[in-house]
Amino acid sequence: MSAASRRDSLPAKPRAFLPSTIATLYATARELSYVSWRMSVIAAELVLVVVLCFYKLNPGDQWQWEDIGYRTGFVASAQLPLLVLLSGKRNIIGWLTGTSYERLNWLHRWVSRILFLSVTIHMGFWFINWARYDYIIVKLTTDRITQRGFAAWCILLWIVLSSSLPVRRWNYEFFVVQHIVTFVGFLAAVYLHLPEEVKVWVWLPIGFYLFDRVYRALTTLLVNFPLLNGRTRGPGIMCPRATFQPLSQSTTRITVENPPMHWRAGQHVFLTCHALAPLQAHPFTITSIPEDGKLEFLVKSKSGGTRRFFRHAESSQSLPVAAGQPYRLHTRSVILEGPYGRIRPLRQFDSVFLIAGSSGATFTVPLMRDIVSCWLKNAHNRIDSFSHPAFVFQGAATRYIRFIWAIKSREQYDWFKPQLATVVDDVRQLKSEGWQLEVDMSIYVTCDEVSGAKNSRPGGRKSLEFPRGRMEGMTVAQSFRGHVEKENTDVISIDSVTSRSHSQADAFTGCRPNGTCCCRRTIEDEGVALNLQEQCCCNCDPDRIATVKESSLCTQTSNLNTETPCQKSGDQQDIKLSSFREIAVLSGRPQPRNLIRKTLEQALGESAVVVCGPQSLVDEVRHSVVALSDERAVHKGTGAQGIYFHAESFGY
Repeated sequence: MSAASRRDSLPAKPRAFLPSTIATLYATARELSYVSWRMSVIAAELVLVVVLCFYKLNPGDQWQWEDIGYRTGFVASAQLPLLVLLSGKRNIIGWLTGTSYERLNWLHRWVSRILFLSVTIHMGFWFINWARYDYIIVKLTTDRITQRGFAAWCILLWIVLSSSLPVRRWNYEFFVVQHIVTFVGFLAAVYLHLPEEVKVWVWLPIGFYLFDRVYRALTTLLVNFPLLNGRTRGPGIMCPRATFQPLSQSTTRITVENPPMHWRAGQHVFLTCHALAPLQAHPFTITSIPEDGKLEFLVKSKSGGTRRFFRHAESSQSLPVAAGQPYRLHTRSVILEGPYGRIRPLRQFDSVFLIAGSSGATFTVPLMRDIVSCWLKNAHNRIDSFSHPAFVFQGAATRYIRFIWAIKSREQYDWFKPQLATVVDDVRQLKSEGWQLEVDMSIYVTCDEVSGAKNSRPGGRKSLEFPRGRMEGMTVAQSFRGHVEKENTDVISIDSVTSRSHSQADAFTGCRPNGTCCCRRTIEDEGVALNLQEQCCCNCDPDRIATVKESSLCTQTSNLNTETPCQKSGDQQDIKLSSFREIAVLSGRPQPRNLIRKTLEQALGESAVVVCGPQSLVDEVRHSVVALSDERAVHKGTGAQGIYFHAESFGY
């Protein structure tokens, strides 16, 4: 950042010996960490626990079984503080490592599994020791210490099983409530089971848990109550009030004006609205940046609270208003907790590649806008950085941004239409002032719900294969001149496919025999597709199906849901969802590896690759980054610069 403030031509490229050496070591470690670092951490902890349990003890010697039972019990109890530390949203480990709580959650689950293993070993050696004298039933029925220990093991077994992914997906609210209740019961049973000299291992996790809860409660009170944060009292008891606006694809835009908190792009908060979803707190990514002066969230309606948000948004827009009165969105009091989440500042990199699937753009769009905002600050502040050190934090070393967004319906473009338009206008302004900056944006329109299995391509390459789904038309409420009218929005109906044996024309045009559209083709080379028009044309008609490669890109009118007939190659135009030529829109699916390769080839310094979307998309991009880093021999004498990778996937 210091080099960027001095107008260095290559601020993101290490050139001195020491920075280059550090970059080489860092790039090598980064390549290994993309795939295997989690397994390495888990294996290291497992080995450590096993060694501590059996060091200088012989499991084959029956006279040492009792000693092993004692040892494993002490080792298991000593793991409790680490388990609770990793579960807190405000924890010391995250603060020391610069990692947010959600990126430690996988380690929390594995620590609990290793804890269960050590507790099982502890119980097992006591049982086999008693079995020699047929004493197990006697101990379980008469000895209170044994009963409490067995109860603790049963509770821990339930915690491990109920924390599995199917249970969390089935009902996350149920998982959270029962998880806390059963863990309290587990700690109580362990406390009663342990001797006095080792009960400190129970008090420590209790202290960590209370610290996390108290700290979060105080920060939440400070953010939400006007008497504490010094803001003007709103119409309700709590300061933040939010509006709920229905969007396409069963999505709700939640907006909090004049937010009582500070945040950075890429962070999220827990939002609670007791009036609509009592006693529920949901994590939502902040889609706005601080310069907007408001908090915005795009919430996909699934079940439970999110579905209630969308229904409230629909019903509030359909309420009548008095004649002559302007229409206003009704507000609700909300509670905000956060913000949470950390990502390395992307303005440190020369080139930034952002790719998102569907609602994953709620993460990548703010990151792109944050860099552009830094560009504007850099351009408008021409004061020398040495006399004004604060300028260093406003500058950006980024020179090039590549933005990819795969959406299943053209209606989704409206989610971020104003934001993308602002980015285009800002970049145009910067270019007119002589700044050599570039933002390339591409939107891939498919008919698919989420990314799915991978499909083998010629030449050994692999591309994303999206499961085929169906999109239904929906009613969107719109307000005009003080009253509300309902209008049915026509969308292309996507029929599910039961067979993979489609004609060659279907593969290229995306047209079904019944006239429906499903653009399933992966675009290997975006430039070739734009020049030769080799992509899907979703201008389907039951009586006229477009031919294989003669079809060109579909154009459309100002109505996003109406396409004009495909143009021939002599009179070709790009698909336009907007009036901006800087935004290329294609019908089909992206090939991440080829897109990332082109970004890396033009980079003059280190690059960042950020992905947010379905797990299969995240995996595809992760493997592409690893392969390209190895292929290009990053920081290993070829001149290729390092690649930073950050992934956010759907789920919780």
